[in-house]
Order: sequence, then structure tokens, then C-alpha cells
Amino acid sequence: MGLTHKPHCDACEQGIESRREPPCAPPPPLVSTRGRRRHVATSHHFCPDPACAYGGWRGLGNISSNDHPSGGPWRQLLGVTCHRSFLETLGTLLHGQRASVELIVRVIACLAEGLGIRGTARVFEVDPNTVLQWLVEAAEQLRAFSQYFLHDVRVTQVQWDEL
Repeated sequence: MGLTHKPHCDACEQGIESRREPPCAPPPPLVSTRGRRRHVATSHHFCPDPACAYGGWRGLGNISSNDHPSGGPWRQLLGVTCHRSFLETLGTLLHGQRASVELIVRVIACLAEGLGIRGTARVFEVDPNTVLQWLVEAAEQLRAFSQYFLHDVRVTQVQWDEL
């Protein structure tokens, strides 16, 4: 990818290099003619397998839904062409977590309000190391979000408290 100007910092330069270019045209949509119609909407999910022809593309009918494995809270999805299965929380803060969504969200909210790790752990009766792990995972998600969506934002004025 050719640059028209040098990036302002090393983080910006890494962000430009790490972006993967999508293929020129999406593969054709898959229409299932077997069995009954799908009841679970999978159009907002995509196959995470980079080797799959449909990898990274959403809404093409290439994802089917299985039931909840082992009675867990998250649904298992299956790539129709590559036959790779993955949980619907793949790539999120909630992936692989056994705690409830409400608990994780409330813990992160308390941390965002300025309550310390130990204090938050005492309030919600969880281990401080668990709270720290959730905080680190939330920070990684925010870093990835900021790098992808806020990369080319140019501002002329910024308040000190926002830095």
C-alpha cells in the first residue's frame, strides 16, 4: 500500500501495515436448499479462517448455527465451506469466559468509574486476578478498536482531559 505521506508515529505506521486488503469481489452467496429454514440470524457473523474462501465476509449464507455446546451460554457457529466451528463470541471480550455477561460488564464499568481492582473484587466477590484479567482483555479490545476506527482521525483542537 503506497503512502502519500510519512505516518506521524510508529503506531500509525504499524496500523497501516497490519490492515489486510479484502479480495476484489466477494464469493457468491450460498443458498441452502436442504432441510428447514434457519431460525438463527447468522448474517452478522463471518468465518474467522483466513484460508477459507468466505473468510471475513458477512451475510453470504456461509455460516450455520449449531446448538449451545455442553449447555453453555454461547451458540456454536460453523463455516459451511471450511467446516470450522467457533463460538459466536470469538474475538470479543466475552470469548472463553464462564462468568455472566452482566457481571463482566458491571466490573468493567466500576473500573472505568475509578474503583480499584481490589475494591471491585470485594464488591463483586471475585478474585482480584480475575478482575485484572478482565481489565487487560478490555484494554486489548479497546486498543484494537482505536487502532482500526480512530486511525485516520485528524483533530485541530483537543482538551487536556481527553488526552
